[in-house]
Amino acid sequence: MKLTIRKDQLNDAIQQVSKASSSRPAIPILGGIKIDVNHQGVTLTASDTDISIQSFIPVENGEFVIAKVEKPGSVVLPAKFFVEIVKKLPSEELELEVKEQFQTMIRSGSTDIQMVGLDPEEFPILPTIEQSETLAVPGDLLKSMIRQTVFAASTSEQTPILTGTLWNLAEGQLKFVATDRHRLASRTASVEAPEGYRFSNVVISGKTLNELSKLVPDDHTHVDIVVADNQVLFKVGHVLFYSRILDGTYPDTSKIIPQTFKTELVLPTKKLTDAIDRAYLMSREEKTNIVRLVTQEDGTIEISSSSTELGRVTEQLEAKEMTGEPLRVAFNSKYMLDSLKVVDSEYLFIGFNGAMSPIIIKPTDHPHSLHLILPYRTTG
Repeated sequence: MKLTIRKDQLNDAIQQVSKASSSRPAIPILGGIKIDVNHQGVTLTASDTDISIQSFIPVENGEFVIAKVEKPGSVVLPAKFFVEIVKKLPSEELELEVKEQFQTMIRSGSTDIQMVGLDPEEFPILPTIEQSETLAVPGDLLKSMIRQTVFAASTSEQTPILTGTLWNLAEGQLKFVATDRHRLASRTASVEAPEGYRFSNVVISGKTLNELSKLVPDDHTHVDIVVADNQVLFKVGHVLFYSRILDGTYPDTSKIIPQTFKTELVLPTKKLTDAIDRAYLMSREEKTNIVRLVTQEDGTIEISSSSTELGRVTEQLEAKEMTGEPLRVAFNSKYMLDSLKVVDSEYLFIGFNGAMSPIIIKPTDHPHSLHLILPYRTTG
């Protein structure tokens, strides 16, 4: 194998695929990036078996020549070193040549590097996915849906299914749900789907979705999504991102979401977020994160937290609307902040059914997202 290629183009593709290479591989080959070269272009692939990312660099882009291929071939190079070295090469172009026993030469300007390559035949084969039904979702919408739900997924491997976000599609409505049993976040959106196309119980790891989000553009560019039996394929331009679907059945969370409330508040999102953020500083020192919310007869709410060593924070906040029974409730302020920071509405609705029932948070200007937090039982 022998080719000359522009450093910036190769570097961009390496940065994209290296997110899938394993930093502590069970077998050495999974710590590498596979490079396949033919006369159409260069394909880079990395995989840790849970996710696989592939990026294609065409030899030319219109009149712009990116690579000159002298001899097609393949090699696997150690990702960690390859990522760093390409970034630091001195010239705008580099030459890559693979000799016997996969010995790889990298030349750029006056720099000459020899790397020990691995046999590409040992690299895992990417999943084969039947691409009959494709879902197209704008990149900015997909990023937003991930951001507004993934934080609520569990980080505990004791219940692997809860480390993921549940995806369901029915009648053109795509819904994400994440929960760690203490809180829940859901987000729904209308999407372009083939007529009658639906799927359910597709659960994708939260870590995987965070990595996917880094590759998805912030604009309206569409991401094509293909769901298979145990894999999902995301196509973003020249990049293919494969993710394993988590095994198991996601719990039915619909039954825990109350539809009516004994106490209802409408509050300014930013003022509530800032007040709880200040109270969180004190509760964090106590290592409990507990903040209390009490409704007052004059239509204000009191937010407070205390620390035995530092003291107490108390704030009054005026509610835009307040109906129902008086309320005293305590909750995990970090969980509340995580939800408040992704609510994209000037005002938010909070519904309560007493001190020990789930707290529901919703934006006031659209019905597409919902957050649930379980309160704390406290004394005093």
